[in-house]
Amino acid sequence: MFLKKIALLLIPVILPSIFALFLVFPVAAYSASPGKTTVVIDAGHGGADGGVTGVNTKVKEADINLAVANELKKLFEAAGFNAVMTRTTSAGLYGAFSSGFKLRDLKERVSVAERSKADIFVSVHMNKYSDGSRRGAQVFYKAGDEKSKLLAAALQDSFNKMEGAPRVLSELAGDYYVLNYSPCPAVICECGYLSNPEDEALLTDENYRGKLAYALFSGCVEYFAALDENGLRATIGANPG
Repeated sequence: MFLKKIALLLIPVILPSIFALFLVFPVAAYSASPGKTTVVIDAGHGGADGGVTGVNTKVKEADINLAVANELKKLFEAAGFNAVMTRTTSAGLYGAFSSGFKLRDLKERVSVAERSKADIFVSVHMNKYSDGSRRGAQVFYKAGDEKSKLLAAALQDSFNKMEGAPRVLSELAGDYYVLNYSPCPAVICECGYLSNPEDEALLTDENYRGKLAYALFSGCVEYFAALDENGLRATIGANPG
């Protein structure tokens, strides 16, 4: 317990250095290690489903999602977590393109969490709204799921604390397939609005995407620390499954 508390205190000192390192050096491919906390990182959309598009650049949401997810994976792996990606390419998870492909895609994402015995499921998305002035990052969780709400609150707080955050938002309950059927605490993180020119410019910037990934990572670390403090988890870094 003493060593664990020391490790948590060192996080604010060590993580900025790790983050800066990733801007220069690549990290080796993922390799699962039994006994560690497993985080499933879900880059939303892919394949025929490109998601929303940028108001000026017409960039596909699916591509931005994957770019942020890749940066997030590096941070988790460097901290000793198992980081499992639902997709690592631009392709979707639905197999052959045919009727019902979207539901098959969503089911496979949940299946990845089941097979990997995930501790948490973090789905990365970008938002769009008819009013182009709307900005900011917002997190969604399944209503009535206390651990998912705790995870969402930690991530929302991390987003709100980002330098230059345009709005302070609250986490919201949402009715989404991956939230309703995930075998573990799950969240959907809408990292900004591609329908807003200012957000779009940030989301298409590599350095800003790295900052987003860091905010996501920090929020997840805070979640695990909160679980431990409340006696809901034996040790940080140990898979209860």
